[in-house]
Parts: sequence; structure tokens; C-alpha cells
Amino acid sequence: MKKMLKLLDPYIALMVATIVVAAVAPVYGRGATIAATTADVAIAFLFFLYGTRLSPKAAVAGLIQWKLQIAVLLCTFALFPLLGVGFSHIMAGMLPHALLVGVVVLSLMPSTVQSSIAFTSIARGNVAAALCAASLSNILGVFISPLLVGWLFQTSGVTLSFDVFRDIMLQLLAPFLVGQLVRPWIGEWIQRHKQVLGYADRGSILLIIYVAFSKGTVENVWGGVSISHLLILMGILTLLLAIVLILTDFIGRRPLSLSVEDRIVLQFCGSKKSLASGLPIASLLFPGPQLSLVLLPLMLFHQIQLIVCAVLARRYGAKADQQGTPDAVTRQPGAPATQ
Repeated sequence: MKKMLKLLDPYIALMVATIVVAAVAPVYGRGATIAATTADVAIAFLFFLYGTRLSPKAAVAGLIQWKLQIAVLLCTFALFPLLGVGFSHIMAGMLPHALLVGVVVLSLMPSTVQSSIAFTSIARGNVAAALCAASLSNILGVFISPLLVGWLFQTSGVTLSFDVFRDIMLQLLAPFLVGQLVRPWIGEWIQRHKQVLGYADRGSILLIIYVAFSKGTVENVWGGVSISHLLILMGILTLLLAIVLILTDFIGRRPLSLSVEDRIVLQFCGSKKSLASGLPIASLLFPGPQLSLVLLPLMLFHQIQLIVCAVLARRYGAKADQQGTPDAVTRQPGAPATQ
């Protein structure tokens, strides 16, 4: 029991508390307008911070291992979406449509940065390559994810109109690019104050969740969602993650013949989905009352991937320790590794 509690992300408790507050005390009327505007500012702030944190040099350095980096991108933006779309069709009729949309949306998001690198390190994988892969995924994801969502859901009312493009430019791309431009001057300051900024980062996400779930409560979109729906959704997300983990491991072993350290990178970076990037992107593309249902799969998947990948990373690390495998943390891209 204690081990399970250690695997649970405390931030999940804050998200659950935020949802409860939104259900009990939703914001509406003029308050909803003010909250929505504040959430828009928070989204821009989030992507500005991403721009200051992500190193384009790290992403470019990773191109030395182009085979691994392309494999991670294809798993993130091709394999995962194919599985997400497939699951949504198979489960049609078993879950509310908005939840199925959410499953597809989460499959279109970029990889995480922090947890991908952390789990790769615990598993004794190639941390330098993981940093490159996660950074490249997030940089490209700012452009690719909204386009994929718009393309797949153009028949469902999600259109990349001028207004949507304007919002993407103003709230996602422009702040991100500004962050990249000023990174040489404020990057060190950002690193020194990353703990305080991390609170602001997470607080912004909680605000986005509160606004989305408040809107859903006011419009009573949760009336058609039952406990059985949530249990089915949890099962789908767990199975989806398991399939991706198995496939990424297989791809790394057979077609690509990657080293053990690089297979770990492909498995962890190729199977993760970013909550921090996904919530703002979905908020822009699904502004209606159904947004809270669309966001729910991504929020649940966030916790599932943390628990499963933490267990997997520890097993990899223990196996490496038993075999006396040297720590791959300091190995640079392109350097030889254990096969």
C-alpha cells in the first residue's frame, strides 16, 4: 500500500480537488468571462516558459542519432495516433462521444520532457538522447499537435479557421518563440528559480482545469457519464499504454536493432503524453462545454503513465545493476552503448 502511495503523483490530488471545486462552486456569467480570459493568459505564460526551458541545441544535437530521433517522433505522432483512432472506433457506443474524442486528442500530443528524462535515468538509459528526443518532440508538437487535431476532427466541428489560427499563434506559437529568443539571456535565471516557476506552471494548469470543468458543470455535460464509463475509460487507457510500450520495445529490438540504452529512450519518450502541453492545446481547439470530457482521458493517462513507467524504469535499473551495466547518463549522442 505504501509503495502504491509513493507512485501516486501529489499533483493528481490537486487536480481532483480542482475538479471537485468546479463541480461544487462553478464560475459563471461575468466571472466565467474573467476566468476564461485569465486562463488564456495562463496558456500564453505556460508556452513562454516552455520556450525558455527547451534547448534547441539539445534537439539539434540529437540529430546525430537520427534513426532513434525519427523513431521517437513516428511513435509519438503516427503510431500512437493510429492506436488512439483505432480504439475510439472500437469503443464507439460504449463511451460518450466526448470521452472518445479525448482518447484521440491525448494520442496526438507531444511527449513529456521531465518525466521522460527522469525515467530514462532511473532505467540506466541514454539520458542525453532522451533529452534530445523529448525536446524535439515538444518543439515540433507546438506546431504538429494542433494541425493533427484540426485535420482529424474537421468533420466534428473542429476547424482550423482564421480565429483558431490566430489563437494558436497568439497563445501558443508567439509566446513559445519569444521564450526561445530570450532564452540565452534569461535561461540561467529560469533554471535558478525553476521551483517557484514550477508552482506557477502547475497553478496555470489547475486554472485551465477549473475553467473547463466549471463550464462543463454549468452546462451539465457530466449527466451522461457514469462510474462504469470511467472504469471502461481507465481500462482503455491502461491497455493503450501497454500496447505502445510493447510496440516501442519491439521496434527498438527488431527493425532498428537499437542498444539497450537507446531502446529505453524509444520506449519512454515514445509512450509518454504531455499533460502540460495537451491541456492548453485542447482548450484552444475545444472551447465548448464538452472540453472537460475531452480533457479527462489525458488527465487520467497522466497518472497511469507515471505509475506504470515508474515500475518499469525501476525494473530496468535493477536489471542493469545486476548485470553491472555502466550508467548511461553522461553518454553523449552517437557514443557506443551496450547492445
